[in-house]
Amino acid sequence: MELFQYPYMQRALIAALIIGLAAPALGIYLVQRRLALIGDGIGHVALTGVGAGLLLNRSPVLVAVIVATLGAIAIELVRSRGRTSGDLALALLFYGGIAGGVMLVGLSHSPSANLNAYLFGSLTTISPGDLTTIVVLGAVILVAMLVLRPALFAVSHDEEYARVSGLPVRTLNMLIAITTAVTVTIAMRAVGVLLISALMVVPVASAQQVTRGFRTTMTAAMALGLFAAGSGVWVAATADTAPGASVVLMAIASFLVVALAAAGWRVLRRRRVPAAAAPAAPEPHEVVLG
Repeated sequence: MELFQYPYMQRALIAALIIGLAAPALGIYLVQRRLALIGDGIGHVALTGVGAGLLLNRSPVLVAVIVATLGAIAIELVRSRGRTSGDLALALLFYGGIAGGVMLVGLSHSPSANLNAYLFGSLTTISPGDLTTIVVLGAVILVAMLVLRPALFAVSHDEEYARVSGLPVRTLNMLIAITTAVTVTIAMRAVGVLLISALMVVPVASAQQVTRGFRTTMTAAMALGLFAAGSGVWVAATADTAPGASVVLMAIASFLVVALAAAGWRVLRRRRVPAAAAPAAPEPHEVVLG
């Protein structure tokens, strides 16, 4: 725990905890919409924004937010209008985004162009300005996901029903797309663009093993995301490992523990069912009439 006496470690921990709360709060809607992998596609587009920022000598994070937001809006328009399949659109984001990012970073010849810091996160690169951006945008995302939960759930569950109910479906869909882009970009420093999608999805998958209602699942997913982020940063600091990988591995470890515990509990409940609840077997001399 002595490492957390240093300011850069404190900033890293705070940033990770904010992201650990916000990412599952948004991810539960992506899982509900069967768009669990969209965070990866937007992450690749954000990498293009990083390269553009370095090339233009501008803030890589700010340019990445703009580029990722435009990419998220584009993919939502393609999806809603049905001109091509969602899988194809995501593939274009995956390959075009990462190829453009690598090319632009190479062309920038910037001495600070360390791709690993953006791909997998870097504890030492979180500046006070980065922390302020993460806290403000993370709080906005978290509040939006919680305050608009009934409307966002309706849109994610059944768009036609939400439209008939009078909800602004297109606006809410755009909100989910834009907040996904913002979440990916603010998580670059702490988790990395290639791994943030896992923090959106894995805690939700873990919570679904043991919860039933949407609100309960969301709360449990946020708690598991908070645990994965905090413990992942601690593992990265003590074992000198990549922070993004450590956070994701802790999230996956939580999923395995929860899944095994849930399976064990179901087996235990089946064994504890009273024998009287089952139909009594007839005695050898009895005749059972149909």
